[in-house]
Amino acid sequence: MGLIDLLIQSPGTFFLIALPLLYSVILHEIAHGWVALRMGDRTAERAGRLTLNPLKHLDPVGTLMLFIFGFGWARPVPVDFTNLRDQRRGPLLVSSAGILVNIFLAFVALLLLQALSLDPRGATALMLYYMAQINIILAAFNLIPIPPLDGSKILMGFLPAPVQSFLSRLEPYGFLIIIALLYLHVLDPVIRLFRSLIVSFIKLFLFTGP
Repeated sequence: MGLIDLLIQSPGTFFLIALPLLYSVILHEIAHGWVALRMGDRTAERAGRLTLNPLKHLDPVGTLMLFIFGFGWARPVPVDFTNLRDQRRGPLLVSSAGILVNIFLAFVALLLLQALSLDPRGATALMLYYMAQINIILAAFNLIPIPPLDGSKILMGFLPAPVQSFLSRLEPYGFLIIIALLYLHVLDPVIRLFRSLIVSFIKLFLFTGP
């Protein structure tokens, strides 16, 4: 059942899980700013983005994408990589932070589903199920190496300067490129691959069986 189907069939359940799902993208962005702060950049803090107030983070298009397609985005937290104390590891750690938070949230949701005896059709079980699925897909989506997604910034750490410069110039048009590629289903196999890798990684820590 997709989120839009859930809204039509069970509005009460939809609104119960809407807030945790929105905070999945919000915590993703806060993680970037928090790690940047710990490494010497106060840009996000000064912009008032290290807050749980959703009005400071939500992007209308990204939120709509989240509920229609199952993955979306919040407004990117501003980070000035030149302020980071460690110029070699800093950008990689800051860029990875949001993805790691989504993987952690998916792990916690699946752990609770496994540990608690819940009615699989109940609201709590549905909330945990969607929390796990959405966070896995968010992590997979953000690993795509197209600016401004985190995967591009992680990849830049391993690329020569001319290629980094080319990717940086794509950033203003990145979301338009991503939406077009999603519409054409070009990114579907990439998302499926990353999703499978993340699920396998979580299973290593979560499940004792296959």
